[in-house]
Amino acid sequence: MRLHLVSGGCGFVGRNMVKRLHSSTNDGVLFIDNLLIGKHPSEWLGLPQMESRGDMEVFGEDERLFFIKDDFRNFLRKLLDDEEFVQKTYGIDFERFSDVFHFAAIVGGRLVIDGDPMMVALDLSIDAEFFFWACRYKPERMLYPSSSAAYPINLQTDDGAIALKESDIDRTNMGQPDMTYGWAKLTGEYLAHIAAKHYGVKVTCIRPFSGYGEDQDLTYPIPAIADRVAKREDPMEVWGTGKQGRDFVHIDDVMDCILLAMDHIHDGTAINIGMGRLTSFLEIIDVLTDIAGYKPEIKTLLDKPVGVHSRYCNMDFVKETLGWEAKISMEEGMRRMYEAALARAEAVKA
Repeated sequence: MRLHLVSGGCGFVGRNMVKRLHSSTNDGVLFIDNLLIGKHPSEWLGLPQMESRGDMEVFGEDERLFFIKDDFRNFLRKLLDDEEFVQKTYGIDFERFSDVFHFAAIVGGRLVIDGDPMMVALDLSIDAEFFFWACRYKPERMLYPSSSAAYPINLQTDDGAIALKESDIDRTNMGQPDMTYGWAKLTGEYLAHIAAKHYGVKVTCIRPFSGYGEDQDLTYPIPAIADRVAKREDPMEVWGTGKQGRDFVHIDDVMDCILLAMDHIHDGTAINIGMGRLTSFLEIIDVLTDIAGYKPEIKTLLDKPVGVHSRYCNMDFVKETLGWEAKISMEEGMRRMYEAALARAEAVKA
């Protein structure tokens, strides 16, 4: 069996990747998550648990999905002690991990990034141990998700925002990224470069912008706003002035771009993933309330953390290199978010 490894496999991006790999391949997927932020597979996978093998749970009638609740660093140390730890302990018949997707991280919205920056700095430890293992194990291919937070914040102000290009991060002349999360991801990019250049590891590195999707946690802005619109709140609260903007891209498009990039980029080069469009939170509210058919008063919450004023990307390099661009429009994406919010509200009533 070909077996893929997904760290942080129960978080928003991780679980979408697990489901995509299961539906688009006949391969096995081993995913690890400590569930401090992620959700147990029984809540989102939609497949039956078939058996348990010690601390590993097997899902799906085809028995191709394997979940272990553990801190990914603990799991990596077991692999470093014995390269065949998984085969010996859980009886999975495979030779070597094929694709490795590293989503394990301390993540969250602005409350986490601004509210506990030292906890977020633990990402430095998670990434360092991951790359240390990868450079010795050398899987077939691996993905390192960086972040748009790695870009210099002086390029994202209210009076000087630009469409951020991959070349705006220059390791020889760096600007200041966004809080400890941005610094950790920038360091991870450097480790990806070292892994590819000095150890021959095939690494794809991505800088996703503001991903969203129907199953995203309500601590993130788009599902939170959609939830309030579904409840027809009036006035509608928005953090800050609402004029701050982001490059919102649907998770399905993010998955498409990741898998395409892994087929073509192996040297640690980082690429943007976004729409290439700056959209303010006030515009998001307008689109969602148009769909809902009402227009609330806007109540600004100026004491809430908002991060940089404007962050969006230039997608020229990706279009030229991969021939890729996002397919799901803002209007279609917001319609999906609104319908998902309505479904959650109905489920609560039931």
